[in-house]
Amino acid sequence: MTARTGPATLLVIAKAPVPGAVKTRLTPPYTPQEAARLAEAALADTLDAVLAAPARRRVLVLAGEPGPWLPPGIEVVPQAAGGLDARLAAAFAGCAGPAVLIGMDTPQVTPALLAPALAADARRDADAWFGPAADGGFWALGLAEPDPDLLRGVPMSTPTTGAAQRSRLTGAGLRVRDLAVLRDVDTAADAAHVAALAPGTRFAAALARLDRSARTGGTTRLDGTARTGGTAPIDGAARR
Repeated sequence: MTARTGPATLLVIAKAPVPGAVKTRLTPPYTPQEAARLAEAALADTLDAVLAAPARRRVLVLAGEPGPWLPPGIEVVPQAAGGLDARLAAAFAGCAGPAVLIGMDTPQVTPALLAPALAADARRDADAWFGPAADGGFWALGLAEPDPDLLRGVPMSTPTTGAAQRSRLTGAGLRVRDLAVLRDVDTAADAAHVAALAPGTRFAAALARLDRSARTGGTTRLDGTARTGGTAPIDGAARR
Protein backbone atom coordinates (compact mmCIF):
# COMPACT_ATOMS: atom_id res chain seq x y z
CA MET A 1 0.00 0.00 0.00
CA THR A 2 1.35 3.44 -0.92
CA ALA A 3 1.73 6.27 1.55
CA ARG A 4 -1.16 8.75 1.53
CA THR A 5 0.81 11.64 2.97
CA GLY A 6 2.92 14.31 1.33
CA PRO A 7 2.51 16.25 -1.92
CA ALA A 8 0.87 14.47 -4.84
CA THR A 9 2.32 13.68 -8.24
CA LEU A 10 0.51 15.74 -10.89
CA LEU A 11 0.04 13.88 -14.18
CA VAL A 12 -1.04 15.24 -17.57
CA ILE A 13 -2.06 12.71 -20.19
CA ALA A 14 -1.77 14.13 -23.69
CA LYS A 15 -1.07 13.62 -27.36
CA ALA A 16 1.68 15.58 -29.10
CA PRO A 17 -0.01 18.32 -31.18
CA VAL A 18 0.51 16.73 -34.60
CA PRO A 19 -1.87 17.70 -37.43
CA GLY A 20 -4.35 14.95 -38.16
CA ALA A 21 -3.67 13.18 -34.85
CA VAL A 22 -5.23 15.60 -32.34
CA LYS A 23 -8.52 17.43 -32.00
CA THR A 24 -9.93 15.73 -35.09
CA ARG A 25 -13.48 16.73 -34.11
CA LEU A 26 -12.50 20.36 -34.74
CA THR A 27 -12.14 19.48 -38.43
CA PRO A 28 -14.20 20.99 -39.95
CA PRO A 29 -14.46 23.93 -39.58
CA TYR A 30 -10.74 24.06 -38.81
CA THR A 31 -8.05 22.40 -40.89
CA PRO A 32 -5.95 19.65 -39.28
CA GLN A 33 -3.09 22.14 -39.00
CA GLU A 34 -5.32 24.69 -37.27
CA ALA A 35 -6.73 22.03 -34.94
CA ALA A 36 -3.17 21.09 -34.01
CA ARG A 37 -2.40 24.73 -33.24
CA LEU A 38 -5.38 24.86 -30.90
CA ALA A 39 -4.28 21.60 -29.29
CA GLU A 40 -0.77 22.98 -28.78
CA ALA A 41 -2.16 26.10 -27.13
CA ALA A 42 -4.46 24.04 -24.90
CA LEU A 43 -1.56 21.82 -23.86
CA ALA A 44 0.63 24.85 -23.13
CA ASP A 45 -2.09 26.37 -20.92
CA THR A 46 -2.50 23.07 -19.10
CA LEU A 47 1.23 22.78 -18.45
CA ASP A 48 1.32 26.40 -17.24
CA ALA A 49 -1.31 25.52 -14.63
CA VAL A 50 0.57 22.37 -13.64
CA LEU A 51 3.81 24.29 -13.14
CA ALA A 52 2.03 26.81 -10.93
CA ALA A 53 0.34 24.18 -8.76
CA PRO A 54 1.98 22.49 -5.75
CA ALA A 55 3.15 18.96 -6.57
CA ARG A 56 5.87 16.49 -5.70
CA ARG A 57 6.43 15.66 -9.39
CA ARG A 58 4.93 17.03 -12.59
CA VAL A 59 4.75 14.38 -15.29
CA LEU A 60 3.54 14.57 -18.89
CA VAL A 61 2.31 11.14 -20.01
CA LEU A 62 2.76 11.66 -23.73
CA ALA A 63 1.72 9.90 -26.91
CA GLY A 64 4.26 11.17 -29.43
CA GLU A 65 7.40 13.23 -29.13
CA PRO A 66 8.04 16.36 -27.05
CA GLY A 67 8.41 19.61 -28.96
CA PRO A 68 9.46 23.20 -28.31
CA TRP A 69 6.15 23.69 -26.54
CA LEU A 70 7.42 21.65 -23.55
CA PRO A 71 8.55 23.94 -20.70
CA PRO A 72 11.30 23.11 -18.21
CA GLY A 73 10.20 21.41 -15.02
CA ILE A 74 7.99 18.77 -16.62
CA GLU A 75 9.08 15.12 -16.72
CA VAL A 76 8.00 13.17 -19.80
CA VAL A 77 7.09 9.49 -19.88
CA PRO A 78 5.58 7.63 -22.83
CA GLN A 79 2.00 6.46 -22.76
CA ALA A 80 1.47 2.73 -22.44
CA ALA A 81 -0.12 0.66 -25.17
CA GLY A 82 -3.80 -0.21 -25.20
CA GLY A 83 -7.08 1.61 -24.80
CA LEU A 84 -7.50 4.79 -22.83
CA ASP A 85 -8.43 2.90 -19.68
CA ALA A 86 -5.18 0.91 -19.88
CA ARG A 87 -3.15 4.05 -20.54
CA LEU A 88 -4.67 5.89 -17.59
CA ALA A 89 -4.13 2.85 -15.38
CA ALA A 90 -0.48 2.64 -16.41
CA ALA A 91 0.02 6.35 -15.65
CA PHE A 92 -1.17 5.81 -12.08
CA ALA A 93 0.84 2.60 -11.78
CA GLY A 94 4.01 4.64 -12.27
CA CYS A 95 3.32 6.76 -9.19
CA ALA A 96 4.48 6.16 -5.64
CA GLY A 97 2.11 7.95 -3.32
CA PRO A 98 -0.89 10.17 -4.07
CA ALA A 99 -1.44 11.26 -7.67
CA VAL A 100 -3.78 13.56 -9.56
CA LEU A 101 -4.27 13.12 -13.31
CA ILE A 102 -5.72 15.64 -15.77
CA GLY A 103 -5.96 15.81 -19.56
CA MET A 104 -5.05 18.45 -22.14
CA ASP A 105 -8.64 19.23 -23.15
CA THR A 106 -9.39 21.87 -20.49
CA PRO A 107 -7.13 24.89 -21.14
CA GLN A 108 -9.27 26.85 -18.68
CA VAL A 109 -7.84 24.81 -15.80
CA THR A 110 -6.10 26.83 -13.09
CA PRO A 111 -4.17 26.03 -9.92
CA ALA A 112 -7.23 27.19 -7.98
CA LEU A 113 -9.42 24.58 -9.67
CA LEU A 114 -6.86 21.89 -8.83
CA ALA A 115 -6.22 23.14 -5.30
CA PRO A 116 -8.77 20.99 -3.41
CA ALA A 117 -7.17 17.79 -4.73
CA LEU A 118 -3.63 19.01 -4.11
CA ALA A 119 -4.03 20.61 -0.68
CA ALA A 120 -2.05 19.28 2.25
CA ASP A 121 -5.27 17.93 3.81
CA ALA A 122 -6.79 16.73 0.51
CA ARG A 123 -6.68 13.08 1.59
CA ARG A 124 -7.75 13.52 5.19
CA ASP A 125 -11.44 13.01 4.38
CA ALA A 126 -11.22 11.69 0.83
CA ASP A 127 -9.71 8.70 -0.92
CA ALA A 128 -10.36 10.08 -4.39
CA TRP A 129 -11.03 13.41 -6.10
CA PHE A 130 -13.19 13.40 -9.21
CA GLY A 131 -13.49 16.18 -11.79
CA PRO A 132 -16.63 15.67 -13.90
CA ALA A 133 -16.74 16.97 -17.47
CA ALA A 134 -19.83 18.57 -18.98
CA ASP A 135 -19.96 15.96 -21.76
CA GLY A 136 -20.33 13.08 -19.30
CA GLY A 137 -16.65 12.21 -19.02
CA PHE A 138 -14.13 13.42 -16.48
CA TRP A 139 -11.27 15.92 -16.65
CA ALA A 140 -9.47 15.07 -13.41
CA LEU A 141 -8.97 12.08 -11.16
CA GLY A 142 -7.02 12.06 -7.93
CA LEU A 143 -6.22 8.91 -5.96
CA ALA A 144 -4.75 8.84 -2.46
CA GLU A 145 -3.48 5.34 -3.16
CA PRO A 146 -3.13 4.81 -6.93
CA ASP A 147 -4.59 1.48 -7.96
CA PRO A 148 -4.59 0.72 -11.72
CA ASP A 149 -7.52 -1.67 -11.27
CA LEU A 150 -9.72 1.30 -10.46
CA LEU A 151 -9.47 2.32 -14.12
CA ARG A 152 -8.96 -0.86 -16.11
CA GLY A 153 -12.12 -1.91 -17.90
CA VAL A 154 -13.98 1.38 -17.43
CA PRO A 155 -15.58 2.22 -20.83
CA MET A 156 -13.98 5.42 -22.10
CA SER A 157 -15.13 8.15 -24.51
CA THR A 158 -18.85 7.60 -23.93
CA PRO A 159 -21.52 9.91 -22.47
CA THR A 160 -21.52 7.75 -19.32
CA THR A 161 -17.77 7.40 -18.81
CA GLY A 162 -17.75 9.78 -15.86
CA ALA A 163 -20.60 7.99 -14.12
CA ALA A 164 -18.96 4.61 -14.72
CA GLN A 165 -15.61 5.80 -13.37
CA ARG A 166 -17.14 7.41 -10.30
CA SER A 167 -19.18 4.25 -9.68
CA ARG A 168 -15.98 2.20 -9.88
CA LEU A 169 -14.47 4.39 -7.15
CA THR A 170 -17.45 4.29 -4.82
CA GLY A 171 -17.95 0.58 -5.50
CA ALA A 172 -14.44 0.01 -4.19
CA GLY A 173 -15.44 1.69 -0.94
CA LEU A 174 -13.57 4.94 -1.60
CA ARG A 175 -14.69 8.26 -0.21
CA VAL A 176 -15.01 10.48 -3.29
CA ARG A 177 -15.01 14.27 -3.36
CA ASP A 178 -15.88 16.26 -6.47
CA LEU A 179 -14.04 19.07 -8.20
CA ALA A 180 -15.76 21.68 -10.38
CA VAL A 181 -17.46 20.63 -13.60
CA LEU A 182 -15.40 21.72 -16.63
CA ARG A 183 -16.14 21.63 -20.36
CA ASP A 184 -13.71 19.73 -22.58
CA VAL A 185 -12.69 21.23 -25.91
CA ASP A 186 -13.84 18.71 -28.50
CA THR A 187 -15.86 20.74 -31.02
CA ALA A 188 -15.77 24.26 -32.42
CA ALA A 189 -18.65 25.21 -30.12
CA ASP A 190 -16.66 23.92 -27.14
CA ALA A 191 -13.65 25.94 -28.25
CA ALA A 192 -15.63 29.17 -28.44
CA HIS A 193 -17.25 28.55 -25.06
CA VAL A 194 -13.98 27.77 -23.28
CA ALA A 195 -12.15 30.71 -24.88
CA ALA A 196 -14.88 33.06 -23.68
CA LEU A 197 -14.55 31.66 -20.14
CA ALA A 198 -10.75 32.03 -20.13
CA PRO A 199 -9.90 34.98 -22.41
CA GLY A 200 -6.37 35.39 -21.03
CA THR A 201 -5.18 31.95 -22.09
CA ARG A 202 -2.96 30.95 -24.99
CA PHE A 203 -5.90 28.91 -26.24
CA ALA A 204 -8.18 31.96 -26.43
CA ALA A 205 -5.47 33.94 -28.22
CA ALA A 206 -4.92 31.13 -30.72
CA LEU A 207 -8.62 30.83 -31.43
CA ALA A 208 -8.91 34.61 -31.88
CA ARG A 209 -6.11 34.53 -34.44
CA LEU A 210 -7.91 31.80 -36.35
CA ASP A 211 -11.12 33.79 -36.34
CA ARG A 212 -9.34 36.92 -37.55
CA SER A 213 -7.70 34.92 -40.32
CA ALA A 214 -11.06 33.55 -41.45
CA ARG A 215 -12.59 37.04 -41.50
CA THR A 216 -9.76 38.39 -43.65
CA GLY A 217 -9.98 35.66 -46.25
CA GLY A 218 -7.73 33.00 -44.71
CA THR A 219 -4.51 34.53 -46.00
CA THR A 220 -2.66 34.31 -42.73
CA ARG A 221 -2.17 31.68 -40.07
CA LEU A 222 -1.95 32.05 -36.32
CA ASP A 223 1.53 33.59 -36.21
CA GLY A 224 0.69 36.16 -38.90
CA THR A 225 2.64 34.50 -41.73
CA ALA A 226 1.36 32.87 -44.90
CA ARG A 227 -0.24 29.46 -44.36
CA THR A 228 1.96 26.56 -45.36
CA GLY A 229 0.10 23.75 -43.60
CA GLY A 230 2.64 23.42 -40.77
CA THR A 231 2.63 24.54 -37.18
CA ALA A 232 4.55 27.32 -35.52
CA PRO A 233 5.71 28.04 -31.95
CA ILE A 234 3.15 29.75 -29.78
CA ASP A 235 5.59 32.17 -28.14
CA GLY A 236 3.95 35.53 -27.66
CA ALA A 237 0.43 34.18 -27.18
CA ALA A 238 -1.51 35.50 -24.24
CA ARG A 239 -0.82 33.83 -20.93
CA ARG A 240 -3.09 33.38 -17.98
